[in-house]
Amino acid sequence: MNIKIRKILSKKNKSKILCLTAYSKNFAREVDKYADITLVGDSLGSVLYDYNSTKKVTLKNMIDHSRSVRLGVKQSLMVVDMPYNTYNSNNSAFQNAKKILKKTKCDAVKLEGGKKIINQIKYLIKKKIPVMGHLGLLPQTAKGKFKSKGKSTRETKQLIKDALLLQSNGVFAIVLECVKASTAKKITQSLKIPTIGIGSSVYCD
Repeated sequence: MNIKIRKILSKKNKSKILCLTAYSKNFAREVDKYADITLVGDSLGSVLYDYNSTKKVTLKNMIDHSRSVRLGVKQSLMVVDMPYNTYNSNNSAFQNAKKILKKTKCDAVKLEGGKKIINQIKYLIKKKIPVMGHLGLLPQTAKGKFKSKGKSTRETKQLIKDALLLQSNGVFAIVLECVKASTAKKITQSLKIPTIGIGSSVYCD
Protein backbone atom coordinates (compact mmCIF):
# COMPACT_ATOMS: atom_id res chain seq x y z
CA MET A 1 0.00 0.00 0.00
CA ASN A 2 1.14 3.53 -0.85
CA ILE A 3 2.84 5.10 2.19
CA LYS A 4 0.75 8.26 1.72
CA ILE A 5 -2.47 6.23 1.81
CA ARG A 6 -1.26 4.53 5.01
CA LYS A 7 -0.74 7.96 6.52
CA ILE A 8 -4.30 9.00 5.59
CA LEU A 9 -5.73 5.81 7.13
CA SER A 10 -3.73 6.33 10.33
CA LYS A 11 -5.48 9.66 10.93
CA LYS A 12 -8.92 8.07 11.33
CA ASN A 13 -10.35 9.08 14.73
CA LYS A 14 -7.07 10.82 15.62
CA SER A 15 -6.76 14.03 13.63
CA LYS A 16 -8.59 15.84 10.88
CA ILE A 17 -7.69 15.12 7.26
CA LEU A 18 -7.39 18.14 4.98
CA CYS A 19 -8.42 17.61 1.37
CA LEU A 20 -8.16 20.52 -1.06
CA THR A 21 -8.77 20.85 -4.80
CA ALA A 22 -6.33 22.07 -7.43
CA TYR A 23 -6.55 22.34 -11.20
CA SER A 24 -3.05 23.62 -12.07
CA LYS A 25 0.60 23.67 -10.94
CA ASN A 26 0.52 27.09 -9.28
CA PHE A 27 -2.53 26.35 -7.16
CA ALA A 28 -1.22 22.87 -6.38
CA ARG A 29 2.02 24.30 -4.98
CA GLU A 30 0.05 26.32 -2.43
CA VAL A 31 -2.44 23.53 -1.65
CA ASP A 32 0.36 21.02 -1.18
CA LYS A 33 1.81 23.01 1.73
CA TYR A 34 -1.25 22.27 3.85
CA ALA A 35 -3.23 19.36 2.39
CA ASP A 36 -3.10 15.67 3.20
CA ILE A 37 -4.93 15.04 -0.09
CA THR A 38 -4.87 17.10 -3.28
CA LEU A 39 -7.88 16.29 -5.44
CA VAL A 40 -8.08 17.10 -9.13
CA GLY A 41 -11.85 17.20 -9.41
CA ASP A 42 -13.99 17.09 -12.51
CA SER A 43 -15.55 20.22 -11.02
CA LEU A 44 -12.92 21.92 -13.19
CA GLY A 45 -15.59 21.75 -15.89
CA SER A 46 -17.76 24.35 -14.15
CA VAL A 47 -14.95 26.24 -12.41
CA LEU A 48 -12.68 26.73 -15.43
CA TYR A 49 -14.79 26.07 -18.51
CA ASP A 50 -18.25 27.19 -17.42
CA TYR A 51 -19.76 23.81 -18.30
CA ASN A 52 -23.26 23.31 -16.87
CA SER A 53 -22.47 19.68 -16.07
CA THR A 54 -19.44 17.57 -15.16
CA LYS A 55 -20.65 15.17 -17.87
CA LYS A 56 -18.91 17.39 -20.43
CA VAL A 57 -15.48 16.91 -18.83
CA THR A 58 -13.31 14.58 -20.90
CA LEU A 59 -10.53 12.19 -20.02
CA LYS A 60 -8.13 14.51 -21.86
CA ASN A 61 -9.29 17.45 -19.70
CA MET A 62 -8.58 15.49 -16.54
CA ILE A 63 -5.20 14.23 -17.72
CA ASP A 64 -4.02 17.63 -18.97
CA HIS A 65 -4.90 19.42 -15.73
CA SER A 66 -3.61 16.57 -13.57
CA ARG A 67 -0.24 16.64 -15.31
CA SER A 68 0.00 20.31 -14.40
CA VAL A 69 -1.09 19.66 -10.80
CA ARG A 70 1.50 16.89 -10.47
CA LEU A 71 4.25 19.49 -11.02
CA GLY A 72 3.09 21.30 -7.88
CA VAL A 73 2.41 18.33 -5.62
CA LYS A 74 5.38 17.06 -3.64
CA GLN A 75 4.04 15.74 -0.34
CA SER A 76 0.24 15.29 -0.36
CA LEU A 77 -1.66 12.31 -1.79
CA MET A 78 -2.82 13.19 -5.30
CA VAL A 79 -6.22 11.84 -6.34
CA VAL A 80 -7.80 12.32 -9.78
CA ASP A 81 -11.49 12.10 -10.64
CA MET A 82 -12.39 9.62 -13.36
CA PRO A 83 -14.77 11.56 -15.61
CA TYR A 84 -18.24 10.57 -16.77
CA ASN A 85 -18.45 7.57 -19.10
CA THR A 86 -14.89 6.38 -18.43
CA TYR A 87 -15.75 3.48 -16.11
CA ASN A 88 -18.88 1.91 -17.58
CA SER A 89 -17.30 -1.56 -17.58
CA ASN A 90 -14.43 -3.34 -15.84
CA ASN A 91 -12.25 -3.07 -18.92
CA SER A 92 -12.96 0.60 -19.65
CA ALA A 93 -12.42 1.46 -15.98
CA PHE A 94 -9.08 -0.33 -15.94
CA GLN A 95 -7.80 1.02 -19.26
CA ASN A 96 -8.77 4.60 -18.41
CA ALA A 97 -7.52 4.46 -14.81
CA LYS A 98 -4.24 2.98 -16.00
CA LYS A 99 -3.94 5.79 -18.55
CA ILE A 100 -4.59 8.42 -15.87
CA LEU A 101 -1.98 6.95 -13.51
CA LYS A 102 0.61 6.53 -16.24
CA LYS A 103 0.25 10.01 -17.74
CA THR A 104 -0.27 12.02 -14.55
CA LYS A 105 1.75 10.04 -11.97
CA CYS A 106 -1.13 10.48 -9.50
CA ASP A 107 -1.53 8.22 -6.47
CA ALA A 108 -5.17 7.19 -6.84
CA VAL A 109 -8.41 7.70 -8.76
CA LYS A 110 -11.91 8.55 -7.55
CA LEU A 111 -15.16 7.05 -8.86
CA GLU A 112 -18.74 8.15 -8.13
CA GLY A 113 -21.22 5.56 -6.90
CA GLY A 114 -21.85 2.55 -4.70
CA LYS A 115 -23.44 -0.77 -5.56
CA LYS A 116 -23.95 0.13 -9.24
CA ILE A 117 -20.22 0.37 -9.89
CA ILE A 118 -18.88 -2.05 -7.29
CA ASN A 119 -17.66 -4.51 -9.94
CA GLN A 120 -15.52 -1.82 -11.55
CA ILE A 121 -14.11 -0.78 -8.17
CA LYS A 122 -13.31 -4.38 -7.22
CA TYR A 123 -11.60 -4.89 -10.57
CA LEU A 124 -9.44 -1.76 -10.26
CA ILE A 125 -8.35 -2.68 -6.75
CA LYS A 126 -7.62 -6.24 -7.87
CA LYS A 127 -5.37 -4.67 -10.52
CA LYS A 128 -3.55 -2.69 -7.78
CA ILE A 129 -5.09 0.68 -8.61
CA PRO A 130 -5.94 2.64 -5.41
CA VAL A 131 -9.53 3.91 -5.36
CA MET A 132 -11.29 6.61 -3.40
CA GLY A 133 -15.08 6.24 -3.26
CA HIS A 134 -17.74 8.94 -3.62
CA LEU A 135 -21.28 8.78 -2.21
CA GLY A 136 -24.17 11.18 -1.61
CA LEU A 137 -24.74 13.68 -4.39
CA LEU A 138 -23.25 12.23 -7.58
CA PRO A 139 -22.94 15.12 -10.07
CA GLN A 140 -22.02 12.84 -12.98
CA THR A 141 -25.35 10.99 -12.85
CA ALA A 142 -27.67 13.30 -10.88
CA LYS A 143 -30.85 14.31 -12.67
CA GLY A 144 -32.52 17.68 -12.28
CA LYS A 145 -31.70 20.12 -9.50
CA PHE A 146 -28.96 19.02 -7.11
CA LYS A 147 -30.34 17.99 -3.71
CA SER A 148 -28.65 16.99 -0.47
CA LYS A 149 -28.79 13.30 0.40
CA GLY A 150 -29.48 11.26 3.52
CA LYS A 151 -32.61 13.11 4.60
CA SER A 152 -34.93 10.09 4.69
CA THR A 153 -34.47 6.86 6.65
CA ARG A 154 -34.40 4.93 3.39
CA GLU A 155 -31.66 7.12 1.89
CA THR A 156 -29.65 6.96 5.11
CA LYS A 157 -29.77 3.17 5.23
CA GLN A 158 -28.75 2.90 1.57
CA LEU A 159 -25.83 5.31 2.02
CA ILE A 160 -24.54 3.37 5.03
CA LYS A 161 -24.95 0.11 3.13
CA ASP A 162 -23.05 1.48 0.12
CA ALA A 163 -20.31 2.91 2.33
CA LEU A 164 -19.77 -0.43 4.04
CA LEU A 165 -19.78 -2.16 0.63
CA LEU A 166 -17.11 0.19 -0.69
CA GLN A 167 -15.02 -0.30 2.43
CA SER A 168 -15.27 -4.09 2.29
CA ASN A 169 -14.07 -4.03 -1.31
CA GLY A 170 -10.98 -1.99 -0.64
CA VAL A 171 -11.48 1.74 -1.15
CA PHE A 172 -9.18 3.69 1.18
CA ALA A 173 -11.52 6.66 1.78
CA ILE A 174 -14.96 7.89 0.76
CA VAL A 175 -16.08 11.37 -0.26
CA LEU A 176 -19.50 12.27 1.11
CA GLU A 177 -20.97 15.06 -1.01
CA CYS A 178 -23.93 17.11 0.26
CA VAL A 179 -24.92 14.50 2.85
CA LYS A 180 -27.11 15.55 5.80
CA ALA A 181 -25.03 16.11 8.95
CA SER A 182 -26.63 13.39 11.06
CA THR A 183 -26.30 10.89 8.21
CA ALA A 184 -22.67 11.84 7.54
CA LYS A 185 -21.97 11.28 11.24
CA LYS A 186 -23.53 7.81 11.15
CA ILE A 187 -21.57 6.83 8.05
CA THR A 188 -18.30 8.15 9.47
CA GLN A 189 -18.82 6.29 12.73
CA SER A 190 -19.70 3.09 10.86
CA LEU A 191 -16.43 3.01 8.91
CA LYS A 192 -12.83 2.15 9.66
CA ILE A 193 -11.71 4.22 6.67
CA PRO A 194 -11.88 8.04 6.50
CA THR A 195 -14.72 10.12 5.08
CA ILE A 196 -14.04 13.36 3.21
CA GLY A 197 -16.81 15.94 3.30
CA ILE A 198 -17.73 18.03 0.26
CA GLY A 199 -20.60 20.22 1.40
CA SER A 200 -21.15 17.68 4.17
CA SER A 201 -20.65 18.11 7.88
CA VAL A 202 -17.85 18.55 10.40
CA TYR A 203 -18.58 14.95 11.41
CA CYS A 204 -16.57 13.75 8.42
CA ASP A 205 -12.92 12.90 8.98
